[in-house]
Amino acid sequence: MNLKSLLVALGVMTGGVANTNALTVHTIGDSTMAEYDESATVTRGWAQYLQQFFSGITVNNRGKGGASSKSFYQEAAYWTSVKTQMQEGDYVLIQFAHNDEKNDGMDGDSLKAYYTNAGNTTAAASVDYRGTTPGGTYKTYLRKYVEETREAGCTPVLVAPICRMYFSGNTIKRSGQHDLGDDFSLLTDSGVLEGQSVTTDDNSMDYVYQMKTVAEEMDVPFIDLTSATRDLYLGYGDSDCHSLLSDGDGSTHLSTMGATLIARLCAQLLQDSDILTDYINLTSELSVSPAEADLGEAYKGQTLTKEFSLSGFSLSPAEGSVSVVAGSGLQVSADGDEWADEITLTYTSSTLIEKFYAQCPLTDNGTFCSAITVTSGSTTISIPVTATAVSLEDGTEVEVYWRLESNDSFVLTGPANVAGQSWSNMYVQKYSAPNANTVWPESTGFTASRKTQRNLIVGDAWPDGEIDEVSDRYIEFAVSPSAGTVLKIDSIGMYVCGCGGNGMRCHINYSTEPDFANSHTIFSPTTMPANNMLAVSATPVISLDEGDTLRVRVYPWYNGSATGKTICLSDVTITGVAVSGSTAVESVAGSDSRIIDVAYYDLSGRKLESPAKGINIVRSLYADGSIKSEKKIF
Repeated sequence: MNLKSLLVALGVMTGGVANTNALTVHTIGDSTMAEYDESATVTRGWAQYLQQFFSGITVNNRGKGGASSKSFYQEAAYWTSVKTQMQEGDYVLIQFAHNDEKNDGMDGDSLKAYYTNAGNTTAAASVDYRGTTPGGTYKTYLRKYVEETREAGCTPVLVAPICRMYFSGNTIKRSGQHDLGDDFSLLTDSGVLEGQSVTTDDNSMDYVYQMKTVAEEMDVPFIDLTSATRDLYLGYGDSDCHSLLSDGDGSTHLSTMGATLIARLCAQLLQDSDILTDYINLTSELSVSPAEADLGEAYKGQTLTKEFSLSGFSLSPAEGSVSVVAGSGLQVSADGDEWADEITLTYTSSTLIEKFYAQCPLTDNGTFCSAITVTSGSTTISIPVTATAVSLEDGTEVEVYWRLESNDSFVLTGPANVAGQSWSNMYVQKYSAPNANTVWPESTGFTASRKTQRNLIVGDAWPDGEIDEVSDRYIEFAVSPSAGTVLKIDSIGMYVCGCGGNGMRCHINYSTEPDFANSHTIFSPTTMPANNMLAVSATPVISLDEGDTLRVRVYPWYNGSATGKTICLSDVTITGVAVSGSTAVESVAGSDSRIIDVAYYDLSGRKLESPAKGINIVRSLYADGSIKSEKKIF
């Protein structure tokens, strides 16, 4: 099938009438499905765009980069938290396999136990626990998702993973279709057998086939997105597939165009299987996602930016243009760099899949409302846009600064509690200059002699085949409010680079959840040239009440197997303002107002034996269990 025929085929669709029930489609899976921050990366997950092909139903995309069927189930931030969001009648789309293939098809826990029992601690440390066996632990976890989804009164749907763009002439390799039959490893009682293979009619190492057997066994709908994306990729061909559908960094992750096409394919396959048919909206007309845009919150004086996906299929005429006009207080852009009041996007072959951006400078406090108008011929779409400007309240400035030149100590200015730096499956190799040729951003004025903290994976060897973050491997920095205060975080920054090779990659995320759920990515480079320090800077709006903690994590991996390569960190800075307010008063309903205990703290949150001269935080415990914190001068 050629490109034009494929696009026409995708454009032959039917619409549906939205059901009035307020249902949610929860999507769980890996990085190919996940949400991405458009300000941090060009990579997109296909489930990011699924909403635009539904009407009257909400898509809750909980795909997570680096997740396997095992890790998503075992780590509380993911499956456990999804189950709290599920309501009776909802649907759950389940897509795993990309990261289940770690360890060449061997189960990570079994392999680690084998090496540990053999006394080979180095090999044990390098094992990726996320790996599952196709016919064993992979199926076990798929069954768990199905059973627990049904226990919640919801409908499970098993969705085969999207292909990798592993071309071999005019076909996609078996490994690209998640069948490791040409080259896999096998754990036996006598050791690991590498370089194993089976014939093409042997499905023992085929994750997609094994998912299908679970679907048949448990009478679960099965959506073969693997075959559908294989046909999609072959329709484009190797070159166009990588240049148009890929994010430009390998053969797995997607661009906006690739993610949109696959979201549409998934919706079409659901409709073909008579699943959620009344909600699916596969109109060939022009559509924009999101249909309504809340740009969120930022501090007065900052500028908020939002990415929009614009798509249309079987458009008439076959070649044309679309105008995007910004309402009052907004500007639009085709590339995120040059901004104007109006832009024009063109299309050919009756198909439009583009993205554009809107930005809103926040000049006044309060909620801002405007609209963007998209016009093509007689079709006009109005997109409501809102944004909220908040003031950084008067209070005491807070800054936590880790220099990371000779140790992991920090300097705290203002009232806050700092947990310090911590590591998971990482350690500090040493403190030194990354390289005599190290390049720092010119604005810093730093020279190559400036020392940094060089961090290395436990076991020293970076595994092959990693293309995304590993959830239990990270470096963390944490800060929380002092007693009696609310901490308003307005800046997170650091410098980072790889040393020893160009293959280092990382994500830098933050979360205020205890289990690091609902994390936000602030840095996701597609390349990290060795010894080039990259500036990381984010200006989030984060309000931490007493008892909350902000955690900032660096998740590193290496593009290919390597030994001794390090990720270098320097000048980690978290800033904000500490204020007192109603959120600093904890109250529990009761009638006994007798004070039974009083504690005193300084403005840094350190407990005092007795009040000190000056301003103190006084924390009173009442007989009814309520607590009140307030500032007093002594």
